[in-house]
Amino acid sequence: MNTLWRRDGRAELPGLMAKEWDLLVIGGGITGAGILLEAARRGLKALLVERRDFAWGTSSRSSKLVHGGLRYLKDGHLHLTRESVRERESLLRDAPGLVEPQGFAFAHYAGQRGRRSFLAGLAIYDLLAGRRERHWLGKDAFLERAPNVAQANLAGGIVYLDAKTDDARLVLRVLGEAMAHGAAALNYVGARALIRADGRVLGAVLEDGVAGGSYELKARVTVDATGAWSGALHGKGPRLRPLRGSHLILPAWRLPLSQAVSLMHPQDGRPVFAYPWEGTTLVGTTDLDHTQPMEQEARITRAELDYLLAALQAQFPQLGIDEHDVLSTYAGVRPVIAGGQADASREGREHSVWSEDGLVAVAGGKLTTFRAIALDALKQVRAQLPAWRDELRPCRVFAPVPAPASGHARLSGAVLRRLQGRHGACAGALLAAAGEGECETIPGTETAWAELRWAARAEAVQHLDDLLLRRTRLGLQLKGGGRALLPRIRTICQPELGWNDTRWEQEERDYAALWDAHYRLPREETA
Repeated sequence: MNTLWRRDGRAELPGLMAKEWDLLVIGGGITGAGILLEAARRGLKALLVERRDFAWGTSSRSSKLVHGGLRYLKDGHLHLTRESVRERESLLRDAPGLVEPQGFAFAHYAGQRGRRSFLAGLAIYDLLAGRRERHWLGKDAFLERAPNVAQANLAGGIVYLDAKTDDARLVLRVLGEAMAHGAAALNYVGARALIRADGRVLGAVLEDGVAGGSYELKARVTVDATGAWSGALHGKGPRLRPLRGSHLILPAWRLPLSQAVSLMHPQDGRPVFAYPWEGTTLVGTTDLDHTQPMEQEARITRAELDYLLAALQAQFPQLGIDEHDVLSTYAGVRPVIAGGQADASREGREHSVWSEDGLVAVAGGKLTTFRAIALDALKQVRAQLPAWRDELRPCRVFAPVPAPASGHARLSGAVLRRLQGRHGACAGALLAAAGEGECETIPGTETAWAELRWAARAEAVQHLDDLLLRRTRLGLQLKGGGRALLPRIRTICQPELGWNDTRWEQEERDYAALWDAHYRLPREETA
C-alpha cells in the first residue's frame, strides 16, 4: 500500500510539492489515471493531482459499459470501433472481477426495419474481436433470455456480447497500479494556473483543498487531462460540446434481468438500455447538450426522467414501472469534441491530443479506450523529453494479481474474484483487515462491509461522499443513498478516518444535502 493513501499521507504533500517531476498530470479521471500508469511503468517520475475526488467527474458517472462501440460502425467510425474492441478484449483478459462480460438482447418486432444492417454490423464486430457467435434468436429462444419484454408482434431478437465495469473502481485500480510503479496521486489538490517562462510551461500553481495553502510545482511536462473541463487552464485545444448522460438505478427485483436489454426509444429512435449492475438494474442513457455551469455537479432533469421511464414502460409494459421504483439517479457530462452535428447523439467519440512547449492536452475519448488515449498522449510527451525513448507499445493493462492467502475458504470464488478485480494486490490486505461479519455482503448490493473499512483506511477518503459514491457505490444502490446504514458505517469507518463526532455529523449532513440535490428524483425542471 502506498503511504500517500494512508489517513496521514497528506503530511507528505509539502515534500512532494518541492520535488521536480518529469510529468505533472492534472485530472483524476480515467484519462489522467491511464496516463499516470503508462508514464510510471515506463520510468517517468509522475504526479497526478485532482481538484476534487478521484473519478469525481465523468469517470464515476458513465454508463459503466466497456463496449466496442457497435453504434459507431453505423456512422462509419471503423477505426474507433476497432480500437474499442481491442481495448475491451484486453480489459476482459487483464481485469477479471472488475471488467466482466455482459450479454445484450435487442427485441425485434414484425415490421421493424434494420435487422439485416444490425446483423451485418455484428458480423464486423465479431471479426474485429476474433469471435464468431450466433446473433439471431427466434421468439421462444429470445424470451428465455429476456422474459419480460413486450411480446405483441415479437418476431425474435438479436443478441451480442459486450462488457461492463464499476467505472470509479476502474479509476482507483489504475491509480493503484501507477502508484505501485512509483507514481504519486493526490485528490483535493487543484491546479490554479500554469507556470510559464520564455513561452514554455514549467509546471503549475497548485492549491491544497484540504489543509489550504498553495505551491508552485515544477514539471518538465504538464498534461491537461481534465476531460469535460479541458482548456480552462490554457484556453486552447479543440472546442468541446459537453453532453449530459443521465441514468436511473432500480432494485434488481423490480426489473429482473440476466441480459442487458436494448431498445430504440419510441419517441426518437435513440438506443436505451437496462442491465444488471452491482446488485441493481441500471437504466440509461440520455445524450443532451449540457447547458448548466460546469462548476456545478450535473443532475438529471424531469424531462430526462420521464424519457427513460417511457422507454421502460414501452419495453416492459407488464411490469408497470414508474418513478416510485427508482432508487437513485445520476448524471455525467461527456467530454465530446464538437463536430457540428445537429443531433448530439451523432457526435463522434474520438479523442484529440495537442501540445505546446511544456504542455500536452487531451480532449474527448471514451472510458473503454483510456489506455490507447494514454499512449497517444505520451507520444507527445516523448517529443518533449529527448532523453526518454520508450517505444510506447501496449503492455498488459494490469499485472496479474496473486490469490489472497489461505484462510478465506468461507468466501465464494465469485466474491474473491470481485475483490481482486476491484482492489488488485490489496485484496489480501483488505480481507485481513476485515472485522467480525464484515465479509458479508450488504443487502441489495454486491459490496462487502470490509470494503468500507479498507476504503476508509487506505483509499484517500476525505469526505463521506467519497466513501459512498465512489469508493463504494452504496449511495446509488440503496434507498435514500444508504442513510439507513450510516450507524453501522460510522462504527466501522469513523475510527479508520480519525474523524471526531463533530466532523462525522457534519459529513453526514453534507452528504444528505448532496444526495438530495443530485441523486434523488428531480423535484423540479432544470435546464
